[in-house]
Amino acid sequence: MDHLLHLDRTLDELDPPRWTPPAADATRLVRTVHELRRIPLGELGPADLRTLLAQQVALPSVLPLAVRLLVEEPLLDAYFYEGDLLLAAVDAPASAWGLLPEPGARLRAVIATLPEAAVAALPRGAAEALARFVGQRCPDIARPR
Repeated sequence: MDHLLHLDRTLDELDPPRWTPPAADATRLVRTVHELRRIPLGELGPADLRTLLAQQVALPSVLPLAVRLLVEEPLLDAYFYEGDLLLAAVDAPASAWGLLPEPGARLRAVIATLPEAAVAALPRGAAEALARFVGQRCPDIARPR
């Protein structure tokens, strides 16, 4: 399902079952993630997407939204530092990207255009994470022999 067609719906609607309210003593992060699941997809901002990606919540719905932003601004500073949304996206499990071959291909193409100096300015380990993501192959695609 193309979740970009459902920007008026929430993750609770698109990624069942609906989550129950967090416990009274839940951490701020847990409360935030629960709240983000009740916001329509079209209203989620870059920091919201980074949080959901980092917590690996509803990745089939969240990753296409992140890629949409990253195509326009690959090194977007979502909350912590320049490129944090990109790094959260490439850190998503390969199994999640395997369900999303087209957004994955778009993101790989974006990464391939990044200047070396921009990649070098990212936090330690970022270049390796980007290279690892670009080198990933969709598990559903047969490899030539």
